[in-house]
Amino acid sequence: MSDSSEASQVEEPFPLSTLRHSVAHLMASAVEKLHPGVSFGFGPSIEHGFYYDFDLPEPLEDKDLKKIEKEMRRIAKRSKEITRREVTRDEARKELTERGQSYKVEQLDSIPEGETISFYGHAGWEDLCEGPHVDRLDRPFHFKLLSLAGAYWRGDEARPMLQRIYGTAFWSEAELEAHLAWLEEVKERDHRRLGTELDLFSTHAEAGSGFVFWHPRLAIVRQEIERFWWDAHSRGGYQPVYTPHVSREQLFAVSGHLENYADLMYAPMAIDELPYRVKPMNCPGHILIYKSRSHSYRDLPLRWAELGTVYRYERSGVLHGMLRVRGFTQDDSHIFCTPEQLEVELAGVLELIRHVLSTFGFEFKAYLATRPEDKTIGDDEIWERATAALVAAAKRAEMELELDEGGGAFYGPKIDFKIKDALGREWQNSTVQCDFNLPERFDMTYTDSDGQHKRPIMVHRAILGSFERFVGGLIEHFGGRFPLWLAPVQVSLIPIREEHADYCRGLAERLCGELFRADCMDAPGHMNKKIKQAQHDQVPYMLIAGEREQEEGTVAVRRRGTREQVVMPFEDFLAQMRQLRASKSLELPELVASANAS
Repeated sequence: MSDSSEASQVEEPFPLSTLRHSVAHLMASAVEKLHPGVSFGFGPSIEHGFYYDFDLPEPLEDKDLKKIEKEMRRIAKRSKEITRREVTRDEARKELTERGQSYKVEQLDSIPEGETISFYGHAGWEDLCEGPHVDRLDRPFHFKLLSLAGAYWRGDEARPMLQRIYGTAFWSEAELEAHLAWLEEVKERDHRRLGTELDLFSTHAEAGSGFVFWHPRLAIVRQEIERFWWDAHSRGGYQPVYTPHVSREQLFAVSGHLENYADLMYAPMAIDELPYRVKPMNCPGHILIYKSRSHSYRDLPLRWAELGTVYRYERSGVLHGMLRVRGFTQDDSHIFCTPEQLEVELAGVLELIRHVLSTFGFEFKAYLATRPEDKTIGDDEIWERATAALVAAAKRAEMELELDEGGGAFYGPKIDFKIKDALGREWQNSTVQCDFNLPERFDMTYTDSDGQHKRPIMVHRAILGSFERFVGGLIEHFGGRFPLWLAPVQVSLIPIREEHADYCRGLAERLCGELFRADCMDAPGHMNKKIKQAQHDQVPYMLIAGEREQEEGTVAVRRRGTREQVVMPFEDFLAQMRQLRASKSLELPELVASANAS
C-alpha cells in the first residue's frame, strides 16, 4: 500500500492474510471481554482486511469501536503465543454447546467427516478454527476497526441478523496510514454519495428495492454511452433486435434457466392460465428470432445486438446502489455462426471489447473460465471444443488469458474480463461465452453447402455488462468528473452582470446548435456564486463574459478544478471543443487561443 521506507523495511514474518485472520480473533476476544454472552459467527480475512460476525445482547454503536480497539491492545500485550489444539468432533461439540456457541456448533457440522478439527487460542480465549495464525500477538503490527454492518447468518435472510465489525491490519504503520487514506478516497468517490450530490440517480422504497431511477443528468451520460456503443457495433456488422420483457415459462425450461438459474428468477405470473416469467437473460428471445425462418450457411454469421432489460432476484442484503440491482439493462449480443467461422468471430469480439474498454481508459485482465463442477448442460466433448475455440481466438487476438478453473456458465465456457479503476480496484465486466448447447436444446439449424442441416454455434457476449453496474463504477472511476464527451453539462456560460446575459445566451444557442450541452446561468445572482455552482456540478468548461468579451467576441475560459482563465475568441473555443469531443479524450486540456487571435 505504501512506497515509504518504513513500509519497505518492516519484516513480514507471516502473510498479511494470516495476520488479519489472527487480528480478527483478537477482536473477537475483546468483544467477549466487553460484552459477555456474545455468540460468534465467522471471522475471516478478506481482500482489504477482516471482519467478524457477532450475535450480541445489545446493539453496538460506532463509539464502541474505540473501546474494542483499546481492549484488543491490552489483550495483545498478554498474548505471548497463539496455541493450536486438535480435538475430536464429539469433544468440540461438547465444548461449544457448553459455551452456548450455537453458530459454532453449526459451523462444526459443516466440516466434512475425516477432516481435522482444531481450536486456536490466545490469552485464555479459544475459537473453533482451521487456521492458519501468526505465532503470537505481542509482535509489532498496526490495526484499525473501520465500521459496523448487519449480516444475515450464512447470508440467508431467513436466519438471524448478526452484527459485523470490519477492520484492517498491516505490519507497518505507513501501510496502514496509506490504506486509511485510500479508504477516504473510496468514500469520496462512492457513487451513492455522488449520485445524490450531483443529482444523478435515486432508488425508492415505494417502487421496491434494487431498481434504479436515472435522473436527467445521468440519463445523458447513458445516452452518450449508448450512442458510442451502437456506432461501434454498427461498424462491427451487428444488427439491432428487441425482445419482450416477459415470456412463457416453458421457454426458460427449454433454455435450462429454470433448471440451473431458478433461484435468481422471479416467481411466475399467470397469463391466460399459463405461467409466464420476466426474463433473466435475453438469449432465448434471440434464439426465437433465429428460428422464425430458415437459414443457409450464406446467411452466417449473424450478429445481433440488444440493450435488453432483464430482471434477477438478488437478496436484499447484497443490494448496493447501482452496483447490485434487481432490474438492469445488459448490452447483450449474440452471434450465430458455423464451426469454421467461430475462431474469427470470437477474435472479433475480443478486439471489440479491447476497443470499448480502452475508450473509457480501463486496463483489464482476461480470464478463461472453464466448466463448473455442477449444474451444467452438455457433454465433455462439447465443452472441450468450446474451450479450445476460446483459447485459439485469444491467441489470434494476441490477448493473454489467466485461468479461472470452474468459473464457466452452466451452458458453456467463457472469457471474463476484469477492469481496474482509478483506485486500483478490480470490477467484473465484459464476457464472451461459446455455446454449443443451446443450439442443440432449441433444435437450431442452418443448411450447409452440401445441403445438410447443421447446428450453428452460438456466441453470447456483453461488453459493458449491466449498464447500471458499469455506469455506477464509472461514476466512482471518474469521481463524478466525467470527461467532456460524457459530461451532462459540457459548458456553463456565466455573465458577469445582467447586461451581459444576452451575449451569453447567444453563445449558448450556438453551442446547443452544434449539439453541445450548454447551460446559460443567467438567473439573478453573483458571478462567483455561479462559478462555485458550476465547479460543484463538475462542468468541464465555464465561459465567463463581460463588457470587453461582448465587444470583442471573446470568452474567458475557466477549466474545471482550476482558477486560471484564458481569454480567447469564441470561435477558437468552439473549434477546440469540436476536436475534443470527437476524440473522446479522457483528459480535460487547457485550451489556448490561436496565434492570430487579437
